[in-house]
Amino acid sequence: MTPRENYVSIARRTGYEYMPVSLNMSPSIRKKYEAYTASHDLELPVGEGTLSDLPADCLSPEEFRKRFYASKDFRPGTAIDGWGVAHEPGSEFAYHMTYMHHPMEDFDSVEEILAYPMPVFREEGLARQKEEAERFHAEGRPVIGQMQCTIWETAWYMRGMENLMCDMMADDPMAAALLDRVTDLAVKRAVSYAKAGADGVFLGDDIGMQHTIMMSDSLYRDWLQPRLKKVIDAAKAVNPDLIVFYHSCGHVTELIPRLIEAGIDVLNPVQPECMDFREIHDRFGDRLSFHGTIGTQSVMPFGTPEEVRKKVFENLSIAGPRGGLFVCPTHMLEPEVPIENVVAYIRACKDYTENR
Repeated sequence: MTPRENYVSIARRTGYEYMPVSLNMSPSIRKKYEAYTASHDLELPVGEGTLSDLPADCLSPEEFRKRFYASKDFRPGTAIDGWGVAHEPGSEFAYHMTYMHHPMEDFDSVEEILAYPMPVFREEGLARQKEEAERFHAEGRPVIGQMQCTIWETAWYMRGMENLMCDMMADDPMAAALLDRVTDLAVKRAVSYAKAGADGVFLGDDIGMQHTIMMSDSLYRDWLQPRLKKVIDAAKAVNPDLIVFYHSCGHVTELIPRLIEAGIDVLNPVQPECMDFREIHDRFGDRLSFHGTIGTQSVMPFGTPEEVRKKVFENLSIAGPRGGLFVCPTHMLEPEVPIENVVAYIRACKDYTENR
Protein backbone atom coordinates (compact mmCIF):
# COMPACT_ATOMS: atom_id res chain seq x y z
CA MET A 1 0.00 0.00 0.00
CA THR A 2 1.00 3.60 -0.54
CA PRO A 3 0.72 5.79 2.56
CA ARG A 4 -2.51 7.18 1.10
CA GLU A 5 -4.01 3.74 0.54
CA ASN A 6 -2.92 2.62 3.99
CA TYR A 7 -4.43 5.73 5.62
CA VAL A 8 -7.78 5.42 3.86
CA SER A 9 -7.95 1.71 4.59
CA ILE A 10 -7.48 2.30 8.32
CA ALA A 11 -10.31 4.81 8.30
CA ARG A 12 -12.54 2.45 6.30
CA ARG A 13 -11.66 -0.55 8.50
CA THR A 14 -10.45 -2.67 5.58
CA GLY A 15 -6.99 -3.60 6.91
CA TYR A 16 -3.63 -1.87 6.97
CA GLU A 17 0.08 -2.53 6.56
CA TYR A 18 1.55 -0.06 9.05
CA MET A 19 0.38 2.41 11.67
CA PRO A 20 0.96 6.10 10.88
CA VAL A 21 2.46 8.25 13.62
CA SER A 22 0.63 11.42 14.65
CA LEU A 23 2.25 13.91 17.05
CA ASN A 24 1.42 17.43 18.14
CA MET A 25 4.27 18.68 20.29
CA SER A 26 4.69 21.85 22.34
CA PRO A 27 7.85 23.82 21.46
CA SER A 28 9.90 22.44 24.37
CA ILE A 29 9.06 18.85 23.47
CA ARG A 30 9.80 19.57 19.82
CA LYS A 31 13.31 20.74 20.76
CA LYS A 32 13.92 17.59 22.83
CA TYR A 33 12.63 15.45 19.97
CA GLU A 34 14.90 17.13 17.43
CA ALA A 35 17.88 16.74 19.75
CA TYR A 36 17.10 13.05 20.22
CA THR A 37 16.68 12.28 16.51
CA ALA A 38 19.94 14.09 15.72
CA SER A 39 21.84 11.32 17.50
CA HIS A 40 19.46 8.33 17.28
CA ASP A 41 17.95 6.33 14.44
CA LEU A 42 14.23 7.02 14.60
CA GLU A 43 12.44 6.88 11.28
CA LEU A 44 8.92 8.27 11.04
CA PRO A 45 6.44 6.88 8.52
CA VAL A 46 5.32 9.22 5.76
CA GLY A 47 2.50 11.36 7.13
CA GLU A 48 -0.49 13.06 5.60
CA GLY A 49 -0.30 16.28 3.63
CA THR A 50 -2.28 19.22 4.99
CA LEU A 51 -3.99 21.59 2.60
CA SER A 52 -3.91 25.33 3.15
CA ASP A 53 -7.22 26.97 4.01
CA LEU A 54 -8.99 29.35 1.67
CA PRO A 55 -7.53 32.85 1.95
CA ALA A 56 -9.79 35.25 3.81
CA ASP A 57 -10.32 38.97 3.93
CA CYS A 58 -10.67 40.13 7.55
CA LEU A 59 -10.62 43.33 9.50
CA SER A 60 -7.17 44.22 10.78
CA PRO A 61 -6.43 43.64 14.47
CA GLU A 62 -6.23 47.41 14.88
CA GLU A 63 -9.72 47.87 13.43
CA PHE A 64 -11.16 45.09 15.61
CA ARG A 65 -9.53 46.67 18.64
CA LYS A 66 -10.97 50.10 17.82
CA ARG A 67 -14.48 48.83 17.11
CA PHE A 68 -14.94 46.16 19.77
CA TYR A 69 -12.27 46.53 22.47
CA ALA A 70 -11.83 50.28 22.84
CA SER A 71 -12.44 50.14 26.58
CA LYS A 72 -10.13 47.20 27.26
CA ASP A 73 -6.49 47.29 28.24
CA PHE A 74 -4.77 44.11 27.02
CA ARG A 75 -1.48 42.67 28.20
CA PRO A 76 1.49 42.90 25.82
CA GLY A 77 1.49 40.03 23.32
CA THR A 78 -2.29 39.93 22.87
CA ALA A 79 -3.27 38.82 19.36
CA ILE A 80 -6.60 39.35 17.61
CA ASP A 81 -7.51 36.71 15.03
CA GLY A 82 -9.49 37.02 11.82
CA TRP A 83 -12.77 36.38 13.64
CA GLY A 84 -12.11 39.28 15.98
CA VAL A 85 -11.37 37.13 19.03
CA ALA A 86 -8.63 38.57 21.24
CA HIS A 87 -6.18 36.06 22.73
CA GLU A 88 -4.44 37.48 25.79
CA PRO A 89 -1.37 35.62 27.06
CA GLY A 90 -1.27 34.30 30.60
CA SER A 91 1.72 33.71 32.82
CA GLU A 92 4.77 31.75 31.73
CA PHE A 93 3.08 28.64 33.14
CA ALA A 94 0.15 28.98 30.73
CA TYR A 95 2.45 28.03 27.81
CA HIS A 96 0.30 28.22 24.66
CA MET A 97 -3.01 28.78 26.51
CA THR A 98 -4.58 32.24 26.29
CA TYR A 99 -7.46 34.13 27.86
CA MET A 100 -10.04 34.88 25.17
CA HIS A 101 -12.03 38.10 24.83
CA HIS A 102 -15.30 37.92 22.89
CA PRO A 103 -16.19 40.77 20.54
CA MET A 104 -19.92 39.95 20.60
CA GLU A 105 -20.27 39.57 24.34
CA ASP A 106 -22.35 42.75 24.75
CA PHE A 107 -24.53 42.29 21.66
CA ASP A 108 -28.27 42.30 22.29
CA SER A 109 -29.83 42.17 18.83
CA VAL A 110 -29.93 40.06 15.68
CA GLU A 111 -29.02 43.17 13.70
CA GLU A 112 -25.66 43.39 15.48
CA ILE A 113 -24.98 39.71 14.73
CA LEU A 114 -25.82 40.16 11.05
CA ALA A 115 -23.71 43.30 10.74
CA TYR A 116 -20.63 41.77 12.37
CA PRO A 117 -17.57 41.63 10.04
CA MET A 118 -17.00 37.89 9.56
CA PRO A 119 -14.05 36.70 7.46
CA VAL A 120 -14.74 36.58 3.73
CA PHE A 121 -13.21 33.37 2.32
CA ARG A 122 -12.11 33.75 -1.29
CA GLU A 123 -12.93 30.95 -3.72
CA GLU A 124 -9.90 31.62 -5.88
CA GLY A 125 -7.88 29.82 -3.21
CA LEU A 126 -9.25 26.56 -4.58
CA ALA A 127 -6.65 26.54 -7.37
CA ARG A 128 -3.81 26.53 -4.84
CA GLN A 129 -5.52 23.80 -2.80
CA LYS A 130 -5.82 21.62 -5.91
CA GLU A 131 -2.13 22.09 -6.69
CA GLU A 132 -1.21 21.10 -3.13
CA ALA A 133 -3.44 18.02 -3.24
CA GLU A 134 -1.99 16.91 -6.56
CA ARG A 135 1.56 17.28 -5.22
CA PHE A 136 0.83 15.27 -2.07
CA HIS A 137 -1.01 12.57 -4.03
CA ALA A 138 1.90 12.31 -6.48
CA GLU A 139 4.03 11.44 -3.43
CA GLY A 140 1.50 8.76 -2.45
CA ARG A 141 0.40 10.71 0.62
CA PRO A 142 -3.12 11.21 1.96
CA VAL A 143 -4.45 14.76 1.91
CA ILE A 144 -6.36 16.33 4.80
CA GLY A 145 -8.16 19.64 5.18
CA GLN A 146 -8.07 21.15 8.66
CA MET A 147 -11.01 23.14 10.00
CA GLN A 148 -11.44 22.19 13.63
CA CYS A 149 -13.48 24.64 15.69
CA THR A 150 -16.12 24.32 13.00
CA ILE A 151 -19.40 25.73 14.37
CA TRP A 152 -19.97 25.74 18.15
CA GLU A 153 -16.48 26.81 19.17
CA THR A 154 -16.13 29.38 16.40
CA ALA A 155 -19.45 30.91 17.47
CA TRP A 156 -18.89 30.96 21.22
CA TYR A 157 -15.37 32.32 20.83
CA MET A 158 -17.04 35.41 19.38
CA ARG A 159 -20.14 35.55 21.57
CA GLY A 160 -18.87 34.02 24.82
CA MET A 161 -19.81 30.51 25.91
CA GLU A 162 -22.25 31.53 28.65
CA ASN A 163 -23.96 34.05 26.38
CA LEU A 164 -24.38 31.64 23.47
CA MET A 165 -25.52 28.81 25.73
CA CYS A 166 -28.17 31.10 27.25
CA ASP A 167 -29.20 32.30 23.77
CA MET A 168 -29.74 28.70 22.71
CA MET A 169 -31.63 27.69 25.84
CA ALA A 170 -33.89 30.75 25.53
CA ASP A 171 -34.44 30.12 21.81
CA ASP A 172 -33.15 33.62 21.17
CA PRO A 173 -33.00 34.49 17.44
CA MET A 174 -29.46 35.77 17.99
CA ALA A 175 -28.27 32.18 18.44
CA ALA A 176 -29.70 31.08 15.10
CA ALA A 177 -28.32 34.15 13.36
CA LEU A 178 -24.81 33.58 14.66
CA LEU A 179 -24.72 29.81 14.21
CA ASP A 180 -26.15 30.07 10.69
CA ARG A 181 -23.53 32.61 9.62
CA VAL A 182 -20.72 30.44 10.99
CA THR A 183 -22.21 27.30 9.42
CA ASP A 184 -22.41 28.89 5.98
CA LEU A 185 -18.71 29.80 6.15
CA ALA A 186 -17.86 26.26 7.30
CA VAL A 187 -19.79 24.84 4.35
CA LYS A 188 -17.79 26.98 1.94
CA ARG A 189 -14.46 25.84 3.40
CA ALA A 190 -15.40 22.15 3.59
CA VAL A 191 -16.73 22.13 0.03
CA SER A 192 -13.51 23.72 -1.19
CA TYR A 193 -11.43 20.98 0.46
CA ALA A 194 -13.64 18.34 -1.17
CA LYS A 195 -13.32 19.99 -4.59
CA ALA A 196 -9.55 20.21 -4.17
CA GLY A 197 -9.28 16.43 -3.83
CA ALA A 198 -8.81 16.00 -0.09
CA ASP A 199 -9.11 12.44 1.17
CA GLY A 200 -10.43 13.71 4.49
CA VAL A 201 -11.43 16.80 6.39
CA PHE A 202 -10.93 17.37 10.12
CA LEU A 203 -13.94 19.07 11.67
CA GLY A 204 -14.51 19.56 15.37
CA ASP A 205 -16.00 21.41 18.31
CA ASP A 206 -15.40 20.60 21.97
CA ILE A 207 -18.76 19.39 23.27
CA GLY A 208 -17.51 17.34 26.23
CA MET A 209 -16.09 18.04 29.67
CA GLN A 210 -13.99 15.75 31.84
CA HIS A 211 -16.87 13.62 33.14
CA THR A 212 -19.97 14.65 31.21
CA ILE A 213 -21.22 16.18 27.98
CA MET A 214 -21.17 19.97 27.78
CA MET A 215 -24.85 20.34 26.98
CA SER A 216 -27.97 18.20 26.96
CA ASP A 217 -28.67 15.81 24.13
CA SER A 218 -31.75 17.81 23.16
CA LEU A 219 -29.82 21.09 23.02
CA TYR A 220 -27.15 19.50 20.82
CA ARG A 221 -29.81 17.80 18.66
CA ASP A 222 -31.76 21.01 18.06
CA TRP A 223 -28.95 23.52 17.60
CA LEU A 224 -25.69 21.90 16.52
CA GLN A 225 -26.33 18.49 14.95
CA PRO A 226 -28.35 19.83 11.98
CA ARG A 227 -25.72 22.44 11.24
CA LEU A 228 -22.85 19.94 11.43
CA LYS A 229 -24.83 17.67 9.12
CA LYS A 230 -25.27 20.54 6.68
CA VAL A 231 -21.49 20.99 6.48
CA ILE A 232 -20.83 17.27 6.06
CA ASP A 233 -23.64 16.75 3.52
CA ALA A 234 -22.35 19.63 1.39
CA ALA A 235 -18.79 18.29 1.35
CA LYS A 236 -19.86 14.70 0.68
CA ALA A 237 -22.13 15.84 -2.13
CA VAL A 238 -18.91 16.86 -3.88
CA ASN A 239 -16.94 13.76 -2.83
CA PRO A 240 -18.98 10.90 -1.32
CA ASP A 241 -15.73 9.14 -0.35
CA LEU A 242 -14.49 12.04 1.78
CA ILE A 243 -13.47 10.86 5.26
CA VAL A 244 -14.86 13.16 7.95
CA PHE A 245 -12.85 13.32 11.16
CA TYR A 246 -14.42 15.01 14.17
CA HIS A 247 -12.55 16.33 17.20
CA SER A 248 -14.01 16.87 20.65
CA CYS A 249 -12.03 16.71 23.83
CA GLY A 250 -13.64 15.28 26.93
CA HIS A 251 -16.51 12.90 27.57
CA VAL A 252 -18.84 12.73 24.55
CA THR A 253 -20.27 9.19 24.82
CA GLU A 254 -23.93 10.22 24.88
CA LEU A 255 -23.51 12.41 21.80
CA ILE A 256 -21.68 9.86 19.63
CA PRO A 257 -24.94 8.61 18.05
CA ARG A 258 -25.72 12.21 17.06
CA LEU A 259 -22.29 12.59 15.49
CA ILE A 260 -22.75 9.37 13.53
CA GLU A 261 -26.16 10.55 12.32
CA ALA A 262 -24.55 13.81 11.19
CA GLY A 263 -22.14 11.81 9.03
CA ILE A 264 -18.78 11.68 10.79
CA ASP A 265 -16.47 8.74 10.01
CA VAL A 266 -13.65 9.07 12.58
CA LEU A 267 -13.87 10.32 16.18
CA ASN A 268 -10.93 12.07 17.84
CA PRO A 269 -9.42 11.91 20.47
CA VAL A 270 -11.31 9.43 22.72
CA GLN A 271 -9.55 10.56 25.90
CA PRO A 272 -9.00 7.52 28.15
CA GLU A 273 -9.36 9.74 31.22
CA CYS A 274 -12.92 10.50 30.08
CA MET A 275 -14.05 7.43 28.10
CA ASP A 276 -13.05 3.78 27.97
CA PHE A 277 -11.85 2.93 24.46
CA ARG A 278 -12.81 -0.75 24.67
CA GLU A 279 -16.35 0.17 25.67
CA ILE A 280 -16.62 2.84 22.97
CA HIS A 281 -15.23 0.47 20.35
CA ASP A 282 -17.61 -2.31 21.38
CA ARG A 283 -20.59 0.04 21.05
CA PHE A 284 -19.69 2.00 17.95
CA GLY A 285 -16.75 0.30 16.22
CA ASP A 286 -18.94 -1.16 13.47
CA ARG A 287 -19.99 2.34 12.39
CA LEU A 288 -17.09 4.52 13.43
CA SER A 289 -13.31 4.66 13.39
CA PHE A 290 -11.13 6.44 15.94
CA HIS A 291 -8.09 8.69 16.19
CA GLY A 292 -6.21 9.13 19.48
CA THR A 293 -6.76 7.02 22.67
CA ILE A 294 -3.28 7.50 24.21
CA GLY A 295 -3.78 9.78 27.20
CA THR A 296 -1.95 13.08 27.44
CA GLN A 297 -3.29 13.55 30.98
CA SER A 298 -2.06 10.15 32.10
CA VAL A 299 0.27 7.68 30.41
CA MET A 300 2.19 10.09 28.16
CA PRO A 301 3.34 12.47 30.92
CA PHE A 302 3.27 10.14 33.93
CA GLY A 303 3.71 6.60 32.62
CA THR A 304 6.89 4.72 31.82
CA PRO A 305 8.00 3.95 28.25
CA GLU A 306 6.91 0.36 28.87
CA GLU A 307 3.44 1.54 29.87
CA VAL A 308 3.16 3.72 26.78
CA ARG A 309 4.14 0.78 24.60
CA LYS A 310 1.65 -1.50 26.36
CA LYS A 311 -1.20 0.97 25.84
CA VAL A 312 -0.43 1.36 22.12
CA PHE A 313 -0.41 -2.42 21.68
CA GLU A 314 -3.58 -2.83 23.76
CA ASN A 315 -5.62 -0.30 21.81
CA LEU A 316 -4.48 -1.52 18.41
CA SER A 317 -5.43 -5.04 19.48
CA ILE A 318 -8.89 -3.81 20.49
CA ALA A 319 -9.36 -2.32 17.02
CA GLY A 320 -8.07 -5.50 15.40
CA PRO A 321 -6.49 -6.25 12.02
CA ARG A 322 -9.10 -4.41 10.00
CA GLY A 323 -7.97 -1.09 11.46
CA GLY A 324 -10.37 1.59 12.52
CA LEU A 325 -7.87 3.24 14.88
CA PHE A 326 -5.18 5.83 14.22
CA VAL A 327 -3.44 5.35 17.56
CA CYS A 328 -1.78 8.52 18.85
CA PRO A 329 -1.66 10.92 21.80
CA THR A 330 -5.00 12.59 22.44
CA HIS A 331 -3.73 16.16 22.43
CA MET A 332 -0.63 18.33 22.32
CA LEU A 333 2.31 16.89 24.24
CA GLU A 334 3.04 19.37 27.01
CA PRO A 335 6.48 20.10 28.56
CA GLU A 336 6.15 17.46 31.30
CA VAL A 337 6.08 14.57 28.80
CA PRO A 338 9.43 12.70 28.85
CA ILE A 339 11.07 12.37 25.47
CA GLU A 340 11.50 8.67 26.26
CA ASN A 341 7.72 8.30 26.17
CA VAL A 342 7.50 10.04 22.83
CA VAL A 343 10.09 7.65 21.44
CA ALA A 344 8.26 4.68 23.01
CA TYR A 345 5.04 5.68 21.24
CA ILE A 346 6.72 5.99 17.85
CA ARG A 347 8.54 2.68 18.16
CA ALA A 348 5.43 0.89 19.45
CA CYS A 349 3.48 1.87 16.33
CA LYS A 350 6.19 0.35 14.14
CA ASP A 351 6.78 -2.72 16.28
CA TYR A 352 3.10 -3.62 16.56
CA THR A 353 2.58 -3.85 12.82
CA GLU A 354 5.90 -5.62 12.22
CA ASN A 355 5.27 -8.27 14.87
CA ARG A 356 1.53 -8.89 14.64
